Amino acid sequence: MTHLKVGDEAPAINGVDQDGKTLSLEQYKGKKVILYFYPRDNTPTCTTEACNLRDNYEELTNLGYDVIGVSDDSAKKHTNFINKYELPFRLLADTEQKTLNAYGVWGPKKFMGRDLIGTHRTTFVIDEAGKIEQIIAKVKAKEHTKQILENAPA
Repeated sequence: MTHLKVGDEAPAINGVDQDGKTLSLEQYKGKKVILYFYPRDNTPTCTTEACNLRDNYEELTNLGYDVIGVSDDSAKKHTNFINKYELPFRLLADTEQKTLNAYGVWGPKKFMGRDLIGTHRTTFVIDEAGKIEQIIAKVKAKEHTKQILENAPA
């Protein structure tokens, strides 16, 4: 669904995290970022995906990655999600869908046979220069870290 391609400049993100602190991609300049978009806190697949990244967080950070999750849930919901599952990374509360729209991951989709508008589960790996080096559109929640690392540039 996204209009972005590998090699594109990553769109800016500006918003607040679970603690109400400003979160922007500019803060991560010079670092590799795993920016993962997911539909809802505390839902089965989203929890599995977040916990997979949590369980492999040390390996990811040792390889130089920072992890940021994005959904349109509120900062308060993010705080509860982080506390419940001991997530070590920040979650952007994109309640106005600005970042979701900038990355082209907000729009029509089918869920359990129903048509609705929501977030398409997608991950962007952004390099130190702010360029998209990887887009994962078919995220496998249980194997998400493996997907990221399998396709990482050598």
